[in-house]
Amino acid sequence: MFLRNESFGEYIRSYPVISILISINVFFYIWTGLFTFLGGQEIYFLGIGFNPAIWAGEWWRLVTPIFLHASLLHVGFNSFALFLFGPALERLLGGPKFLFIYLGTGILANIVYLFIGSPVNAHLGASGAVFGLFGLYVYMVLLRKDLISHMNAQMILVITGIGVVMTFVNPNINIIAHIFGLLSGALLGPVVLSRVTSADYFRQREVHDPDEIGFDPDRWKKKDAFKRRKWVYIGGAAAGMILFFYLVDTLFFS
Repeated sequence: MFLRNESFGEYIRSYPVISILISINVFFYIWTGLFTFLGGQEIYFLGIGFNPAIWAGEWWRLVTPIFLHASLLHVGFNSFALFLFGPALERLLGGPKFLFIYLGTGILANIVYLFIGSPVNAHLGASGAVFGLFGLYVYMVLLRKDLISHMNAQMILVITGIGVVMTFVNPNINIIAHIFGLLSGALLGPVVLSRVTSADYFRQREVHDPDEIGFDPDRWKKKDAFKRRKWVYIGGAAAGMILFFYLVDTLFFS
């Protein structure tokens, strides 16, 4: 359920929503961290969560902090958690419902922080949304045992427990976002899983093995073609990013 053995291309095709979310995280980290001279600094300060600004009408700050991160370790940890634990849920729920649970729990965590959090400290990161996914898993472990195996249930409880403990150990962590992201995921469980059956669970486990035994005379040609396309995609993405930075700098900051 949580072991990833897909190739790069297979992962993107199988889990497009997660792939896009991780790409957005990395994109904005690079922009706000390395390209501050191309408007990255302005985007950072316009996007981070800051309660006085939200109360003043900048409501987008309930959403944008989900995609901004403070350090390489910060974006790396959240993106890796999404990469590892998100696919089972995207396959089980489908892309739209997965996006709803991810953004919904992150936004709900930020709303709670708006009311009971610090009025002076800024906050950012996808941790509330990631904990929302774990909250949904916990709901499955407790009330929808037909959707998760016993071994995976034990793994989820251990990892979630460690995450909660570390939330209170590290002084730089947004405790409110973590805890209420977790609770939001559990509370939204009945909403997103109401029509999901155990048959859906077994169907989502049927992952095609690209190395399974079989005869395909064009197999290696297909692999070579994919490798070539992969570098085209990477080059295109890099060129697009450079063009985007150039346009932002030209239109807004020149």
